[in-house]
Order: sequence, then structure tokens, then C-alpha cells
Amino acid sequence: MVTTVTHYTDARNRANAGEGYDGVVRVSAGGFFGTGSLLFDGRAILTAAHLFPDASVKTADVHFETSSGEQTLIANRITLLSTYDDEQGNDDLAIVWLSSSAPLAANRYNLYRGSDEIGKTMTMVGYGTPGSGSTGVIDSYTGPYMRLKASNQFDTDATTVKSWVGSGMGWTPSPGSQLVADFDNGASDADALGQLTYRTGTGLGADEGMSSTGDSGGPAFINGQIAGVTSYGASVFNGSTDPDIDTKTNSSFGELGFWQRVSHYQQWIDQTVRAQHVNAPKTAAEVEKSVSEGNGGTTHVYFLLQFTGVRSDPKQLLSVDYATRDGTAKAGEDYISASGKLILYPNETQAVIPVEIIGDALSEPNETLYMDVTNPVGGSFGEGVVRLTAMRTILNDDGNLWA
Repeated sequence: MVTTVTHYTDARNRANAGEGYDGVVRVSAGGFFGTGSLLFDGRAILTAAHLFPDASVKTADVHFETSSGEQTLIANRITLLSTYDDEQGNDDLAIVWLSSSAPLAANRYNLYRGSDEIGKTMTMVGYGTPGSGSTGVIDSYTGPYMRLKASNQFDTDATTVKSWVGSGMGWTPSPGSQLVADFDNGASDADALGQLTYRTGTGLGADEGMSSTGDSGGPAFINGQIAGVTSYGASVFNGSTDPDIDTKTNSSFGELGFWQRVSHYQQWIDQTVRAQHVNAPKTAAEVEKSVSEGNGGTTHVYFLLQFTGVRSDPKQLLSVDYATRDGTAKAGEDYISASGKLILYPNETQAVIPVEIIGDALSEPNETLYMDVTNPVGGSFGEGVVRLTAMRTILNDDGNLWA
């Protein structure tokens, strides 16, 4: 990834290690490859369902490129969104689970949960075949895999495009489920959404880009959070209006890119990840308030949030913000910091927040960390209470300390 305005070797297009993209991975399975991103639990990779067209494929290789080096891990569980529809391009999401913990240097990403993506600039990242907007994907490219990035703007949603172009778009997206961006070169005649839906905009100049073959499953970030998952590209027309500069679907100027809208699918993502937590507590009595650190990789310690009230509306969502805080344990040394929003969906009254504990072979004292929970929406902590705090202890399991 991606086809870009400038040549793919331009430094502006590289998603180098250590720049915040080390959780964007290459996913290979069944002879196909695409891109994915490491989620907030450090085990789950969010990607596209169409990377797994063969139901017999049960594992995938996940390649990390981080500031600490490169590493390939096995994913031994693959879950596709059950309503995935290849013909219509709908519900094109999958989650694969690593059989061991992700590299410590790999970024963990939260979901973009707002519904205000349209009009915002995003950064797309992936391992797809490079190219340029003026010529499209380089079909003859045989060089090394590269993690590239570019920017674009979510201009509209796929249902709106369909309403304007009708049969010029031979598939029917589910309402509200896909975000769309066009690939602009600064000229109005290649402004696809300006030509087709009168949503004018001539692009971001040299920072503009579009997804290409191999970017499927890759993230589109808004403020560092995953707002879209790369699904497909298309050359769309309306009667005699055809803004694609070469009338081929090859990620050139005038084409459209489509992303599965993460905010639309956040419940499926959250609940699918929650269902795979290992040894997560289901009751307050099962909560373990101390955990052995282990000798390497990471293990999870869990914080359990329970809602004991009654929803005024059965469909009401409840949420809190959460963030870890150092005690004697230090983020980045003893545990991986975690923060975000926890949502309880209809029919849910509890959920856990996982935190990764970093294992090592050093003798050290038992250490503590805290989890702060704030900003309850749909419920309260009690009169006058604005924050709840819980503590966990990391137990030394590496022998005695000597003075």
C-alpha cells in the first residue's frame, strides 16, 4: 500500500517502525495476503473476511515489523462476521487470534467509536502493491513487502453513493456500514464524488492516496484509532459521467475506496474479542487481584465492570472511560498501559477490561498498578462519586531478592 500521488519511495509514504504503525501487520493465509491491525487486548488482529475465501483455512501467519525487529506469529483461530456477503461487499470483517502474545513494541489500537467520520481526514496503512494515482497499481512489482501510508478524507457513506449512481454501482451496501473516499489529483474532472454526488473536494495534494491490492483488512486511522477497515476499490460511473482517469479498476485517480465502518460494527468486534478472553472472571468472586508476571511475553490481568441498575430502555448503551495508572509498577516496563471506552451493549450487565502484564526473569518486589474508571454514561457510580479505582498486584515469581 498504497497508490500515492508521489512515487512510493518518497519518505512521506513510508510507515516506518517506531512511528505508531507497529501494530499494522501483514496477514497471510491460504495463498492470499492482506493487512490487519492489532487490537487493544494484544491478541486479536482485525482484518477483512475476504482474505479467507477457503473455509478449510484455519490458521494464518501474522508478520510484525516493529522497532524491535521483525517477527512472524501464528494465528490459530479465525472468526468471520457470520453475515459476510462477498457479492454485496457487506460485513467484510474478520478477527484472527495470535497463538502467543504480540511483540511488546507492537502498537495496540482502540476503535474509533464516534459516528462523525464523514468529512474527517484519515490515515490508511497497509502492505499492498505500490503504484501511483496517475498510472495505478504496478502489476509487475516484485520488490519486498513495504508498509506504506497515505491520507485521504472520508467523503460519504456507500449507501449515499448508491442512491446517486443507481445501476452504475452493481452492488448494494448495507445502510451506514461502509465509508467511502475518492482518489483526487487536484482536478475537478477526476473528483469522483464531486462528479457523481456533488460532494466536491480535490484532495490533500501530495499526501493523498488510495488502497490497493494487498491492503485488504488494513486500518484507516482517525486520531490514532481504527475508524475503517479496507475492503475494496471500485471505478463507479453514472451514465456518461465517468471520473476514473483510465476506466480500469486499478487504484488510479478518479476511483473510490470502500472501508467497513468500525463504529457500525463495534458491538460485534467488542463482544467477539470478549468471548475469547482466557480465564476472564464472570463474577466478582472470581476476580484475581494478583497475578504472576511470567518469564516472557505478556499475560492478562482483568478488571471486571458490573452494572447493577436497571436500564430505562432495554436498547440503551452504557459506557465508562478507563485508564491504567502506575503504582509501583511502571507502564512499558511491568505492564502495557491501556485506556479507552468500555461499552455494555443491550442484554449485557458486565464486561472485563484486560491489561497485559509484561513477563521477565528479573527478581524484583511485588508491584502494583491501578485502573481508574470515569465518565459513566447511562448509569452512575453513586452520589458524588466521579471515579472508581481498582488495584492489581504483580507477584514476583523470579526468586528471592538479596540485599
